Amino acid sequence: MTRDRRDMSTRRQFLEATLTVPAAYLLAPSVRSAFGLAAADVLAAPQQVLPATPACPDPDDVTLAQTEGPFFTPRSPQRTSLLEPGMTGTRIVIAGFVLTRTCRPVLRALVDFWHTDDRGQYDNTGFRLRGHQFTDEAGRYYLETIVPGLYTGRTRHYHVKVQAANQPILTTQLYFPGEPRNDADGIFNRRLLLAMREAPTGKVGTYNFVLDLR
Repeated sequence: MTRDRRDMSTRRQFLEATLTVPAAYLLAPSVRSAFGLAAADVLAAPQQVLPATPACPDPDDVTLAQTEGPFFTPRSPQRTSLLEPGMTGTRIVIAGFVLTRTCRPVLRALVDFWHTDDRGQYDNTGFRLRGHQFTDEAGRYYLETIVPGLYTGRTRHYHVKVQAANQPILTTQLYFPGEPRNDADGIFNRRLLLAMREAPTGKVGTYNFVLDLR
């Protein structure tokens, strides 16, 4: 076995081990404080938030960059939950990995989300439904939030910026499968679809970002 193959095998084993961490461990206590729920109540099968073993990306399958749009606000709060008491909308957990083209997890990568409320409105004066975080030692991120609403000209989407330390910023968007407005949205791209599943009190979406790094 060549050194490259040994390295890839080791990386696959590492990812398989870290991906089996139960989601109940990953979920922040803010779910309980905002909604009076235990983390285990949020998801039917916590261990299935992330796939058992993600397929290593094709070296050419770097996550597609997309427009930032006019509503980005810098210096958002660092947090893994955008939920607030009294917030309406369908709850969702979004989770995944930040990886390089060679399947290496990117530790301490910045992941910055922003999106509309369930009425399709952005908060452009504060930081409602805006926040950033850093991937953990396995390259994982997760976010507790709501399903965004619709507004004229766009399908349902999240805005995201992803940046490895001292590397260029990837700005992109994530989409929902099966949305009626997907095909009419000139920005929509199927390569950026979340993998969705239902949970008793909301939804779970997963997506692995692949940066143009070795």
